[in-house]
Amino acid sequence: MRGEQNGGWTPAQRRLHWWNAALVLLAFVVAWVMVAVPKEQLLEKFLLYQLHKNLGLFALAMLLGRLVLRLRRGRPPWDAALRPWQRRAAATMHMLLYVLLATVPALGYLTAASAPVNVPTLLLGVVPVPHVIGPDAAWFAAVRPLHRTAALALVTLACLHALAALHNALRRRRRERFPGTSANRAEAME
Repeated sequence: MRGEQNGGWTPAQRRLHWWNAALVLLAFVVAWVMVAVPKEQLLEKFLLYQLHKNLGLFALAMLLGRLVLRLRRGRPPWDAALRPWQRRAAATMHMLLYVLLATVPALGYLTAASAPVNVPTLLLGVVPVPHVIGPDAAWFAAVRPLHRTAALALVTLACLHALAALHNALRRRRRERFPGTSANRAEAME
């Protein structure tokens, strides 16, 4: 089945999309809080780092589920009102979002694994996640800023994606509400 009968994303695809977005946003907020907590509050800092790492692992797992669904069910057809350049821009943005959704947690994992202080990553606060590399100051110094930069790029692109989706939804609503208006005719001619 390709998309929903009405030509949109399936309910499962929509749920995973929004859950993934919520995890990414929460991980981003937790990241800003965790680095601001002073080292004297070691337990709080440790727990926030564990929460951040868990959110990243869950976001990566959810991305894999989204990709499986996307491969099985495809994507709905493009809105006919979208111009070719808008379709290309949307496809490029989606590809970049998927790449960043995979890259940011991978870089975060490498940052945690290479950190000079050997702090375990505990899934759900209990299950140790093995680190493929040990503490390495050079790796850490290289990977940490990449993780931060990629995370900022991910959140920025996600905001742009949300604004574009909102813009297109409002245009679609206007076309449905006021069919045949001069604005719709002018839009169709572009």
